[in-house]
Amino acid sequence: MAAPGPARPRRTAPGPTGVLDTQVIVVGAGPVGLLLTAELCLHGIQVAVVEQRHRPTKESRASTLHARTMEIFDSRGLLTDFASPPTEPRGHFGGLPLDLTLPGAYPGQHKVPQTKTESVLEEWALSLGADIHCGHRLELIDLVQDGEAVEAQAMDREGRPVRLRGQYLVACDGQDSTVRRLTGADFPGQGATRELLRADVEGIHIRDRRFERLPGGLAIAARRPDGVTRVMVHEFGAPAQQRTHAPQFTEMAAAWQRVTGEDISAGTPLWVNHFDDANRQLAQYRHGRVLYAGDAAHRQMPIGGQALNLGLQDAFNLGWKLAAVLAGHAPEALLDTYHTERHAVGRAVLANIRAQAMLLLGGAEVEPLRTVLAELLGDEQVRTRLAGMISGLDIHYAGHDGGHPLVGLRLPHARLRVGSATCTTLELLRSGRGLLLGLDGRVPAVGERWADRLDLVVARPEPDSDPGELDKVSAVAVRPDGYVVWAAPSQQMGADQELAAVLERWFGTPH
Repeated sequence: MAAPGPARPRRTAPGPTGVLDTQVIVVGAGPVGLLLTAELCLHGIQVAVVEQRHRPTKESRASTLHARTMEIFDSRGLLTDFASPPTEPRGHFGGLPLDLTLPGAYPGQHKVPQTKTESVLEEWALSLGADIHCGHRLELIDLVQDGEAVEAQAMDREGRPVRLRGQYLVACDGQDSTVRRLTGADFPGQGATRELLRADVEGIHIRDRRFERLPGGLAIAARRPDGVTRVMVHEFGAPAQQRTHAPQFTEMAAAWQRVTGEDISAGTPLWVNHFDDANRQLAQYRHGRVLYAGDAAHRQMPIGGQALNLGLQDAFNLGWKLAAVLAGHAPEALLDTYHTERHAVGRAVLANIRAQAMLLLGGAEVEPLRTVLAELLGDEQVRTRLAGMISGLDIHYAGHDGGHPLVGLRLPHARLRVGSATCTTLELLRSGRGLLLGLDGRVPAVGERWADRLDLVVARPEPDSDPGELDKVSAVAVRPDGYVVWAAPSQQMGADQELAAVLERWFGTPH
């Protein structure tokens, strides 16, 4: 478990005015909401979480963590709590095999049940002082905002009203977001046309299938070590249903038999659901003092685990920025960079997911395209491009100051010697603060003016290790989420005035 930051007392009851006052209201206690909550609490921000579920989910929907998300968890010291999850170098693009191995600390994809991800993140958030309203889950029913705060009204499970007031509210409440409905936020895109039925089933014995295309449809089956088999099925040409509830297992079993000829109806379903190819994205991720992250901001088919990872990376981008604004270190305009950066990333991910959905759920009409793409995937440049897109390692935030090639990219993975100790670049981010890293024996002196917000570290590459791009720089400035905002070529520390301007932009005016 990462070392706790400054914990605040947990507020579990309204104050004297009848309103539970906090700094940030987070709506939704799934992985995205929990990561955001923990990031805010790490910086000493008071957070109250509104969650309509009476208990944590036992349904392990999303089970894939990609390389960039693993780096995020490592940068906060959380990976020991995941107990070395199974690693799979092979993923897919629209059902076509794709090697996801790329340079970095965690190549490939890593299999972690969503229940485990939520458990680790909730424990971390609670250890940092988050108020997740354990034992009295809340359902949001109304919210209003003015120039100074957001006030939300919720209902507890006994039907009693609870009022909350915060300086900001962040919607992390999923694809059917209540916040999005209450605010009427513009959510353009494509509605569902096709769907996959999915279930975890005990007591069946069928062979594993990896995106098997049969004359009547697509069949996927994978048996877990605990004997439970996850099955998914799509009938070619069948339209998506307008559903208000999860499908029944009888519907799932009937579709499976029509496509594969196998009878799984005697199995015991642990849970059944569906997902479709709807593809929508909010026009704006920020609406005044209300912000959106994860599936509340974008709805997409969860192909290859990209949906969960995209949402977690939203939260990681937003957390430090919102904390800096609330702490008075940065102007409110810093929050606009959240929309600028993550909307562009979301747009790109939704485009690749839409293409994959067509390849995956299309019938005979997509076979020629699948054949051509399968040949192209044998080209290393094509493979690398698609693997970077799916893993999140290709993200390059535009609009940063400076022209160095590292600016806008994540800090490269490397092993460094700091004094007599050895660490990785990810471990240097554990505090959740910014980082000014000197690699030529010193840190630029101007950085000391931001010492209350930056860790100033002098390091050198570990002997016999590969420092990669860091071998070509003398110093780098890095945001709390691990992205480089400034770099100086080797033997040229760069002008203090240039670095000062960059630090002021991202970390605010020094005291």
